Amino acid sequence: MNPAQFTLLRLVSGAAALAVIVWVARRKRHRRAVEQAPKANWWGAIWLSAYAYCFAYAYVGLATGVGALILFTAVQMSMLAIGAWRGTRYGVIEIVGIVLALAGFLYLVWPQFVEPFTAFAVVLMSLAGAAWGAYSTVGRGSRAPLNETKTHFVRASLLSSPLLLMGFMYSNVLWQPALLAVLSGVLTSAIGYALWFKVLPHLRVSTAAVGQLTVPLIAGVGGFIFVGETLSLRFFIASAATLGGIALVISHRTQSK
Repeated sequence: MNPAQFTLLRLVSGAAALAVIVWVARRKRHRRAVEQAPKANWWGAIWLSAYAYCFAYAYVGLATGVGALILFTAVQMSMLAIGAWRGTRYGVIEIVGIVLALAGFLYLVWPQFVEPFTAFAVVLMSLAGAAWGAYSTVGRGSRAPLNETKTHFVRASLLSSPLLLMGFMYSNVLWQPALLAVLSGVLTSAIGYALWFKVLPHLRVSTAAVGQLTVPLIAGVGGFIFVGETLSLRFFIASAATLGGIALVISHRTQSK
């Protein structure tokens, strides 16, 4: 299965699962969370589609942990850039954290640019992170994030399905990768987002941020255990610098609020 087919199945299955989750919530009369949502715009679907496809194609040429760290850094930096563009001013400590994170990022990706194919994968993953940062900004402050996420998944599926469905007609898709794509959409996307939106109101900002900081390390360990990838000293040094810098920014902004 090629990355485009995998992503299409992920989006479609995620949209279907989110539709069921929202329907169950409505049946339980969670009307404040489900029915009072403002009309979602198409930008969310566009950014979600850009993220999903860049993410899938980038991972063809990247190790699991490296890709996750690049993605995480690009997400955080894009959101900081959007904040600056909207008028947010960063203090000295936050600037130091941003510089430290960028230094760790550059230290991580510099060897990747030796090979053009891997360099292209780095660029794609960076674009995926920027798209996810934009998508997160679109959804910030939503009164019904779960319902809007369902709408974005449905629209992202509609945006990509006409051309990609033709690809299924001219290729043999095995059931194993198709099943993994569906599980990716239903479990790690739909149910994962539903759980995140459920627990987020009960978490402090610092706790949620620390949870996000662990994702690249978890991905690296997962790649080591399940895919047989190596965990290099460069990855750990880059992770310490990048995640430490971002943690510095988050902690300072949390204390200043």
